[in-house]
Amino acid sequence: MRLRRWGRRIAIALASAFLAVTAASLGYNAVTAGRDVAAVHLYAGPYIRVDGTKLAYRRYGTRGTPIVLLGGFIEPSWVWHRVAPLLARGHRVFALDLPPFGYSQRRGPYTLARWAVLVQGFTRRLGLERPVLVGHSLGAAVAVSIAADHPRATSGIVLLDGDARPGGRAAGWLSHLLLPPWYTTVYRIVTGSDWIFRRGLASAWGKGKPPFTGEFIDEWQRPFRVSGTASALRSLLSYGIQGVSAGVLERVNVPRLVLWGANDTVDSVAAGRRTALLLHAGFLTLPKAGHLSMLASPRALARAIDRFAAATARGAGPSPRTG
Repeated sequence: MRLRRWGRRIAIALASAFLAVTAASLGYNAVTAGRDVAAVHLYAGPYIRVDGTKLAYRRYGTRGTPIVLLGGFIEPSWVWHRVAPLLARGHRVFALDLPPFGYSQRRGPYTLARWAVLVQGFTRRLGLERPVLVGHSLGAAVAVSIAADHPRATSGIVLLDGDARPGGRAAGWLSHLLLPPWYTTVYRIVTGSDWIFRRGLASAWGKGKPPFTGEFIDEWQRPFRVSGTASALRSLLSYGIQGVSAGVLERVNVPRLVLWGANDTVDSVAAGRRTALLLHAGFLTLPKAGHLSMLASPRALARAIDRFAAATARGAGPSPRTG
């Protein structure tokens, strides 16, 4: 009898807590309902429509060989703002927002195959002939996928802090637990927290003092206010960490280079070396840089990409299977 009474009390307490938290969540969501807006209210463009999807991008430079920069998970094309102007001295540089990141339209599916289609459509729409593809983190897998399946679509690829390998589908089950209204509440609190962003970015920075001004943090937070981002990220999680197999890496037959932040704690230097071996590619580390090497070490990175692009333009890039 005593156990049953305690069981009822616990059940009532849990039910009351559930209702209270749910009510608070619904109230918070109602108060913050006007936070999310259309991308055009946050980023003026340029935009281009590819295969039914409106893509946001940034352009630098007016002459030279084309270079397309592909960011990683939750990275807006703004992350290239220190490297791109340096490259633009001798190249036409395009930084693309892979959906659902940055300001591109939240239109799935958010898969490696779909991203590859969008990147190739993007280069065709802009008339870019065999651009060098630079992929950071998740973007590295996109660059490899294109190079392996459509080698004539690129003159060479650079993998930056990304081994292009899959991380399994461990996150897939999580997407089923991210149910409204709690998920919406947590999403808005997390993506609106300066403290959380500062902690996360600091762990990916490397050595040196990060320039975490209010404007810097805002550039990361603002894309999360684009309408549809919360549901798009939940959909993305269902695919897990996407990448390519070792066999795909081994059949890449265009010039290739792997660059890595020497102090990367997100993706280990050892992982980069393993991918470079599979690709038969050169491997270079960027001193003091962490996972966000394009922000922490822009000059060293720009020099490495520039040399690679110049070599591929001369036809002097790494020959197949020599690295």
